This record gives sequence, C-alpha cells and structure tokens, in this order.
Amino acid sequence: MVKYLFLKLLSFFYGMAVSLRNELFNLKILSSREFDIPVISIGNITVGGTGKTPHTEYIAGLLKSKFKVATLSRGYKRKTRGFYIVEETSKVTQVGDEPLQMKLKFNQLTVAVDANRVRGIEKLMALPLKPEVILLDDAFQHRYVTPGVNILLTDYNHLITKDSLLPHGRLRESASNKSRASIIIVTKCPPELKPIDERIITKELDIRPYQNLFFSKIDYGKLIPVFPNDVTLKSVELIEGLTVLMVTGIANPSTLKDYLMRGSHDIHELNFPDHHQYSKKDLDKVATKFEALPSGRKIIVTTEKDMVRFRDFGTVSEIIHKNMYYIPLKISFLNNAGKEFDQKILKYVSENKSNFNLYSKGNRI
Repeated sequence: MVKYLFLKLLSFFYGMAVSLRNELFNLKILSSREFDIPVISIGNITVGGTGKTPHTEYIAGLLKSKFKVATLSRGYKRKTRGFYIVEETSKVTQVGDEPLQMKLKFNQLTVAVDANRVRGIEKLMALPLKPEVILLDDAFQHRYVTPGVNILLTDYNHLITKDSLLPHGRLRESASNKSRASIIIVTKCPPELKPIDERIITKELDIRPYQNLFFSKIDYGKLIPVFPNDVTLKSVELIEGLTVLMVTGIANPSTLKDYLMRGSHDIHELNFPDHHQYSKKDLDKVATKFEALPSGRKIIVTTEKDMVRFRDFGTVSEIIHKNMYYIPLKISFLNNAGKEFDQKILKYVSENKSNFNLYSKGNRI
C-alpha cells in the first residue's frame, strides 16, 4: 500500500511536469518547427512496444515506389551522437537496431538518426538527393516538429485510456493528449475482432470528428535463418513437432509466444530487456540453455529486431549459427480498412510534396 501511494505521488508530479511542457508548446512559448515537406510522425505515449517499427515499415513500403522517402529516428541506445546516415554496413552500436533493420529491409530508403529531429530534418533536406517525404519514428512526444500527419499507436491489450502515468503506469504523458493525433491505430488486435468491440473501443478512446481510427493486427512470416549459410535445417515451414527456444530482447514477447504456441507445445523462453545489447555471456547462456533441451529436433527462434543485433555480434558459437531463425512480421488492417488508410497517406503526400505553403494552408489529415 505504501509503495502504491508513493508511485501515485510520483506519477502526480511527473504528470505536472509533462503537462507544463505541453502547455508551453500550446502557448507557443516553446516553438514547434514546420517544414516545407510532408512529414508523417508515427509514435505512441506508452513505454513498451506498440508496433511502431512495423507500422513505419508499412508506410515506407506504401510510399517507396512513388516518392523519395526518408526515415528519421533518434537511434535508441546507439553509442554515437548527432546526425548519422544509416548504411547497410552500419553497426547497431552506431545507429540503433530499428534503423538498421529498416535499412536492411528497404535499402533504397534514406534512413537517418538524430535525437534532435529539427536538425535531422534540416540535414535530410540539405542532401543532394532531397527526400520528398519524411517519416518520423517515435516522435509523437517530440513537439519541436509539427508533422502534417500525426499517427498515434495504442496496443489493443493495453489501451492508453486504461493506463496511468509513469512510474505507476506506462504512460509518458496523459491519454488526453491523444487529441494531437490525426490518426489513431489500435495495434495488435485479434484477427476476429467483432464490430461491437470496435464500437466499444471507439467510444473508450473518445475519437474526435477530425480523427481517423483504424485497427491493425500482426501477420507473421515464415522462419528465416539468421545465419543462412550454416543452418542445420535449411527450410522450416512449420514448427510443429519442434522444440523451440524463444530468445527475445523486446518490450513484450507474449504476442510472439502466443503465435509460436499455435504450432509447438514445447516452447522455452529466454527473454532480455527491450533493445538489449547482447554480450558474449548472453550468447553463452543461449547456447547452454539450447543444448540442455532434451529434444533432438529443436531450433532457436528470435525476432527480426533481435536478428539485427545477433548478426552484428562479432563471434557467435556454432550452436547458434546452425540453429537460430528469426520470424519477420508485418501489419495489416482489419475490415479491409487498409485501402482507406493508404489513400489518406498517399493523398496527403501527393498534394503536399511540392507545396511550400503546406502548413499555412492547413493541408493536414
């Protein structure tokens, strides 16, 4: 009880500080920069994974064939500072795991990192091949930039309206600030979400007339070897009958575990913190636990984000080389709403990519 009251008190003071900061932006005492280029922000107000990276990848995939696309994030947990262009040969320690994952998946994109988003956009616009649209990853709270489209993600299993502020809860700011979003996406929904459930969530989130609400789900792909030249099982179409060691360094591994349990009833876990930088000791722990599994037919399964970190590691044991796979994921929208979402994004970028009076004309969605 004492701990509960203490956390609630800390949350109260934290909320006051965040509210003061937001009010300074609302009163324009702190300034927010507008740019002469379409800017789409994808973010959340929750600590933990809501699916920012796959949703950013979805939008990048939608736009890449029609426009010059750049993505900009802070490069969480990288050891470099300032503005940095991500190359396919970059290291996780230089740029962060998610930006490197994005570059490896979409090598034609300009992927950059900079904790200062204003400076990052200025640097991108100064490049010889200037982008026509910029995607800001995890920038809902970064109010020094005013995006044309502000997308807020909230996990179906942990709606922001049912959560509380840090440190008592997981919110980085009050759920009422969802009013800044032009699009809200409820992520990680069950595929069979019923219309009545959608109506309940719509009412719970108190969607405003100017806001668009979408529901998305995670679609997992086929297992892919992390080290394709060395694997014991060259093709793993199904995990049925296999013993699985699930190794993750993500905020919420339960969704992946639930999916894997559809195919295998023998799942073992080794979970590390989100964005974990693996050490030799960690890899030894993975190898030891895998070797101890009694089954003869067994594999190691990790996430796409973790795959980037494992490949980036210098020396990996033969056991991991031969037995580790990652499972790619993407998102799709429920109730055939993907077409509507695509049209809104494409319309916004098409109408505003050359409009140097973009924001003064109010062409946001």
